[in-house]
Amino acid sequence: MRAILASSIGVTCAALLALPFVLPDGAPADRQQLAGSQTAELPGTTRSLPLTPLGGGPARGSDRAVRQAPQAGLKAPEVKQFSLVGVVWQDPRAVLEGQVQVRTRAVGTGVWSPWQELDAHSADGADPGAAESRAHGSTAPLWVGASDGVEARVRQTGGTSAPLPAGLRLDLVDPGADPPRPRSVAAGLELPELTRAETKAEAEAESGSAKPYIGARPRIVLRKAWGADEKLKEKGNVYTKTIKVAFVHHSASGNGYGCSQSGSVLRSIYRYHVKSSGWRDFGYNFAVDKCGNVYEGRAGGVAKPVMGAHTLGFNTNSMGIAVLGTYTHANPPAAAVNAVAKLAAWKLGLHGANPKGVTHLTSGGSNLYKKGRNVRLKVVSGHRDGFATECPGGRLYGKLGAARWKAGRLQGR
Repeated sequence: MRAILASSIGVTCAALLALPFVLPDGAPADRQQLAGSQTAELPGTTRSLPLTPLGGGPARGSDRAVRQAPQAGLKAPEVKQFSLVGVVWQDPRAVLEGQVQVRTRAVGTGVWSPWQELDAHSADGADPGAAESRAHGSTAPLWVGASDGVEARVRQTGGTSAPLPAGLRLDLVDPGADPPRPRSVAAGLELPELTRAETKAEAEAESGSAKPYIGARPRIVLRKAWGADEKLKEKGNVYTKTIKVAFVHHSASGNGYGCSQSGSVLRSIYRYHVKSSGWRDFGYNFAVDKCGNVYEGRAGGVAKPVMGAHTLGFNTNSMGIAVLGTYTHANPPAAAVNAVAKLAAWKLGLHGANPKGVTHLTSGGSNLYKKGRNVRLKVVSGHRDGFATECPGGRLYGKLGAARWKAGRLQGR
């Protein structure tokens, strides 16, 4: 999900020393809440810890470039509980060509995790000149589960001595408690799965005509069910004309979650997208968890062409589907891939698009295609097809052919 920009991440890297830095929970509000004001009405919290520069010190010989690379870090062994972390900086145009690592202490056990990588290269967001703008640069968020201690370290890689982006901070997100379950399951929490015939009839009733090829609507868990507080997002929704391409992503937030925690993961990513990255709402139109559950992402109506902030340069006339997890080296579960196919068959069918086919979108400007270029894309594409990025991870990207074939078959093609 993040761009590959001069990436020698994971290549030779000297061990970093994290600067001892403790921010107690009683610290001033401007330090705890740099990501934005919090109110009692909003579920969860976001707390921000500034990263402090670390001196590289003198170096000799082959170690010189490594030792002199700009570094930053922190230690916060005692903080209020959080479940998701990400690194944020001031200028969204600034590139962090480096390695970002965190380790966290689990609540209850006191056990520290190994150092974990945060996907450092920003590639998601609103197109230039769109109705929303990204207020900050940021890494992908990482789900770490309930934690109460954290250490972080950041360094430039690739032999560069360029300074790190200004205003580096570590945002800690607590998703808050799950929403109460109403006694009635049908209390506006989900759209039930329909048969293909029922889906066609519903589409015809709503539009006056039904497309000849459309897949059955899958069960969709709505925002209310996973606990999205609508006061957190900006007012109103932004729409495009149609849906011509489905861009598939992975959230790059790690695979250490259970499906019963998917709501917490979604609330955390939602808060991170809005309060940390500065987007108007959840970036993706839909999310799919490892068990194949489909979730409404960005608000505005699941059947409508809602503009998201998922594929920089190609948010117009497209939709973004994020599979929760990191699938660079891990295989995506079959249930998740099947859910992507079902979702694509239905939503693309509503807009007359063939998931087995190709189409064209006009680039709004990306690191692959300059603004205004007419780009030929597969109707079901990976994020990397519009932006130079690893997303949706090599293992998930390799499954898109099967997803296209199944989605086409589900449409009756």
